[in-house]
Amino acid sequence: MTFTWALLALVTLVGWAYEHTAIPTDLNAYATQQDNVYYWADGTEMARVGPVDRQAMPLDRIPTSVQSAVLAAENASFYSDPGVSPKGITRAVATMATGGETQGGSTITQQYVKNVYLNQDQTVSRKISEIFIAIKLDRKMSKQQILDGYLNTSWFGRGAYGVQRAAKAYYGEDVSQLNPSQAAFLAALLKGAGEYDPSMSAANHQRAVDRWSWVLDRMVKTGKLSAAQRATYTKFPEPIAPPRPVGLSGQTGYLVDTARAYISAHSGISDQQFDLGGYQIYTTFQKPKVDALAAAVKKRLGTLDPAGRPADRDVRVGAASVATDGRILAIYGGPDYIKQGFDDADISIVPAGTTYAPFVYAAGLRDGVVRDRDAPRAAVSPSSPYDGDDKVPIQTPEGPYWSRDGKVVKTANAGGRSYGKIPLGKAVADGVNGPVTQLGMDVGLNQVRQASVDAGLLPDSGFAEQIPDFSLGTSTPSPIRMADGYATFAAGGTHTDPYSVLRVTLKGSQMPLKSPAVTHPFTPKVAGEVDDALHDAVGTGAGAGHAVAQAGPGLAGLPGTAPDDTSASFVGYDQEMATAVTLFRIDPKSQLLEPLTGIGGRSKKKPGSDYPTDIWTRYMAAVRPPGDPRPGATPATS
Repeated sequence: MTFTWALLALVTLVGWAYEHTAIPTDLNAYATQQDNVYYWADGTEMARVGPVDRQAMPLDRIPTSVQSAVLAAENASFYSDPGVSPKGITRAVATMATGGETQGGSTITQQYVKNVYLNQDQTVSRKISEIFIAIKLDRKMSKQQILDGYLNTSWFGRGAYGVQRAAKAYYGEDVSQLNPSQAAFLAALLKGAGEYDPSMSAANHQRAVDRWSWVLDRMVKTGKLSAAQRATYTKFPEPIAPPRPVGLSGQTGYLVDTARAYISAHSGISDQQFDLGGYQIYTTFQKPKVDALAAAVKKRLGTLDPAGRPADRDVRVGAASVATDGRILAIYGGPDYIKQGFDDADISIVPAGTTYAPFVYAAGLRDGVVRDRDAPRAAVSPSSPYDGDDKVPIQTPEGPYWSRDGKVVKTANAGGRSYGKIPLGKAVADGVNGPVTQLGMDVGLNQVRQASVDAGLLPDSGFAEQIPDFSLGTSTPSPIRMADGYATFAAGGTHTDPYSVLRVTLKGSQMPLKSPAVTHPFTPKVAGEVDDALHDAVGTGAGAGHAVAQAGPGLAGLPGTAPDDTSASFVGYDQEMATAVTLFRIDPKSQLLEPLTGIGGRSKKKPGSDYPTDIWTRYMAAVRPPGDPRPGATPATS
């Protein structure tokens, strides 16, 4: 009796809810898209991106193969179901009742309702409304009308709403010109374009290929494609590259991409919602610094002669400034976003070179060293003596380090110079490779790697094989992450994850945005000792970093080159921010790094670090206020 009354109550409730759920008369925001507006840190407008790319196409002009691919991928029973899937509803209810993740729309009618009348929120109330509206809509509209609406309002990524604009965005063709293989790929995008656009990442590409193949197999299973036809489609139909909006020329496109990626990773705003527009994005970027950085790069690279000197060709620069509180203040991603879409400020294939030394030094000061087997860790300090001579055998707690070819590995100082016994802090300041390499082995390369991650480098930022050269910067963190790592030392040992967006608003309301993580990986004492070495490198050191003193007092930093001469860098800071400048060459055909040997007509023995050092110096001289910003320093008199 209880069960019967409960069932009657449930039926009554469902009936009441069905009768009182009306099909909305106003369409969703897809019909009234707006631009997304990006702002500089000072609140002035930086860029507008949009409007959404949308163009309706009548169903009778959409090829049967496209319709069949979508039905096979999303809802094979579309023409026979009542607008909802009982199995899908049961599965969704069961999942939500057990505390699992709420489920998305299962039928094309439900997805159409969600696209046009509701929103993308994954809530129980929205799901119930979706079900009732879908049932009513299925009775009011023909299946052809619903499919027409669905194909013309669905999001396919790249800002494209509707299958016609998707065909243009991915293949540069009218939808009527697509073959079944291309249609299968577009159908795959409906599962989530943010994860299936192959241009976004290697993982996306693999997912797209797998989903495309699955859709074709489903078309065979549903009788819309013969096995013989399926056998002809074995090669993935690679889409064209995403277009670059003209309004994003210069550095603007790199800035917009950086902010967009941050929003995607740190907010609840989906790519689909973001592409509808209407958002105001307030970034951390400071226009005077962005302009000054671009000007400094242009000035220095203007001295090269790519037409007359092969070594001067294909030279690229990536640079970034990160404040001590994690704000990304400026980046240089390339000469022009329209001409080169890849952001060299975020590149992760270029070795850090000997600018990696402060992380090795910080690891030693924080974690201590082990020089004898089974011995406890011993502390080191800036005054700890190390052998600064060239060609000194590298030692481990078990004895000399032997390479795989059966030879004892030895230190290699720049220019083959020997320094004798040298204090550890001075070795770092003067860029002496031998003590830094030996320190890395004494600390343990695992500890060195962890210290650099703690300082700000990403755990997957191209860490190289852990052999002695590891401490000389064979790993490949991006300029943004190198600047963020140095900013940790400038901030007294406090690290803040780099971020590019201050806030995001929609219709006057602020959207949730995760705050950057703040950690304290190094004590003020350790950070201060690293800081002292980096100030000595600029003020009194014997290395190329001494040249940056002309940008004013209070600077700290270190020049560096990669062991294989494929990169040259300068990374340094003042009290406000850290800036990394990296110079390298990439073969445009193979996309492999090329050596910097001979760049600018220099001899093979001369390192290329003077180029990024000069860029860094020009930039800092242009953006720094007069005087020494270091606490306790004597104010400048001129």
